[in-house]
Amino acid sequence: MRARLHHVQLAIPEGGEDAARRFWAETLGMEEIAKPPVLAERGGCWFRSGTFELHLGIEEGFAPARKAHPGIMVDDLDAIVARLADAGVEATPDDNFPGHRRIYVHDPFGNRLEFLQPTDLRA
Repeated sequence: MRARLHHVQLAIPEGGEDAARRFWAETLGMEEIAKPPVLAERGGCWFRSGTFELHLGIEEGFAPARKAHPGIMVDDLDAIVARLADAGVEATPDDNFPGHRRIYVHDPFGNRLEFLQPTDLRA
């Protein structure tokens, strides 16, 4: 089997779309994309950057993902850290993944996120 990732879905609480838009679109610069009408009725919102899509879905009884997380590869980790800092979001650096610089942050709902940049430009 040959596979590639199409999207990652994270849960958010009901009514969290505006906070999600501020974080993913305004702070991180991702483009919001329209959900198909049948899915839009469920709430939530979707974002894209390059070929990476993030789907945020409403979950009844929401609890943030504290351990499970997407690992989002970026071209300029320092720019991401600066954008997050400007928005008051603290990034925790982690040196324990050889060949990469990475940080952990939490979205406005407490979901854990990892952003990483290869130190080997061939990665």
